[in-house]
Amino acid sequence: MTRPIGVFDSGVGGLTVVRALRRAFPNADLVYLGDTARVPYGSKSPRTVERYALSCLRFLLERDVGLVLIACNTASATALDAVSAASPVPVIGAVVPGAESALAATRSGHIGVIGTLGTIRSCAYERAIEERREDASVQSLACPLLVPLAEEGWTSGDVAEAICHRYLGQILGGDHSVDTLVLGCTHYPLLSGPIARVASQIAGSEIAIVDSADAMAAAAKQHVLGEGSGTLRCYVTDATRLDELAPRFLGHPLSEFELIDL
Repeated sequence: MTRPIGVFDSGVGGLTVVRALRRAFPNADLVYLGDTARVPYGSKSPRTVERYALSCLRFLLERDVGLVLIACNTASATALDAVSAASPVPVIGAVVPGAESALAATRSGHIGVIGTLGTIRSCAYERAIEERREDASVQSLACPLLVPLAEEGWTSGDVAEAICHRYLGQILGGDHSVDTLVLGCTHYPLLSGPIARVASQIAGSEIAIVDSADAMAAAAKQHVLGEGSGTLRCYVTDATRLDELAPRFLGHPLSEFELIDL
């Protein structure tokens, strides 16, 4: 019997990874854990994020998963080594797949990364990119207002584009020759439309957009063996606004979920 794929995130944003996995492996069984009681991870210390991530791992292993995806970019950036060392099954973080997809997409080697404060401060994307291409250059920027925009559903229109312009103007255009932009947060794919439009306007040419959720699904391919029945078991540590938020990230309402303590 094929074991399910486990995915965890600090909140519901990781459902974009579930959505990408469902597109790539429609018959895979999935177990999702959103640590919504302790969101956001992006403003927590690395030590705290590591502790939270290990508790999420233990929960998923108890559900007999055969593969773990760390959807949270902050946890991937700061706790991947600890989670991998503690896990008897393969673990995939968000950073390396995103970095490799960016390097495959870039023409110039000049890459931009946007994410939470914790992800950007970790410099994990810079390390992953520059380890794989020495002449690559990375412009990184924390864009904290994009998370509440995604959660409020303000993913198009003047407000979204104005905020994207304010942020992206700091790493695109002018002396910056970035031609590829990594969306280093699970919330950001919901804003991919205005991000892509504004980025291309500022740069004066089309900017390649890398969605780390799609990159993680592609990275999971070598570990997914056989097919299941396409089930999704969803667990959260707090259910506040879940009925409202989950459909925005998953693409449809959650049929059911279980509230748990970690």
